[in-house]
Amino acid sequence: MEKVLKAEHISRDFKIGDGSVVHALTDINLEVGKGELVCLRGRSGSGKTTLINILGALDRQDGGTVWFCGEDTAKLSDAGRDKMRRQKLSFVFQSVALISTMTALENVEFSLRLAGYPIAGRTKRAKECLTRVGLGKRMDHRPGELSGGEQQRVAIARAVAHKPEIIFADEPTAALDFSTGTAVLGLFRELVHDDGITVVMTTHDEAMMELADVVYSLEDGEIVDIKRNNIE
Repeated sequence: MEKVLKAEHISRDFKIGDGSVVHALTDINLEVGKGELVCLRGRSGSGKTTLINILGALDRQDGGTVWFCGEDTAKLSDAGRDKMRRQKLSFVFQSVALISTMTALENVEFSLRLAGYPIAGRTKRAKECLTRVGLGKRMDHRPGELSGGEQQRVAIARAVAHKPEIIFADEPTAALDFSTGTAVLGLFRELVHDDGITVVMTTHDEAMMELADVVYSLEDGEIVDIKRNNIE
């Protein structure tokens, strides 16, 4: 399987108020294959959010190398990292981060504009993506008029719209009830299976693990277990 993302010996330290150092990540090694759903599992403080921020080029590691499609991301300029995030990566957060004054359609169209998607095809593509996530009849509604699960579906439509290589999702179901959260993760699974999209997500919910191809378990900034599921 083609590897789209690889981390080698990643470390990340933070200085705190008294001058001491917290080792947030220590010697992290992982690989993500094209078309996989990979989960980073761990309790609060385990380092999973720090890791996903580094993998997604939102933060820089102190040691080690992150390879994205064979390219060392640390060698990119800040402008180069910004361009990579806009065009090749996408992010889905717990807070969804939708623009409240825009409709679902406008939120997705705006993300396409930021990614440099051709103007002539933006509306068509946005409608396709919202229909794909089951919101074909809700695209003219603003976030405040949508349920939490529907808002997260808009965020997913926005994330897939410009056809990224990888979607990074940080606790995307944490604010949802179990049934709605399971439906959202089922949508991720569907996108991976049907569209070949690669997803890397964090979670602390044990019930969500069965939908992942690979689960990396973190404790105190270290990978302590790797589980591979046989997903058809």
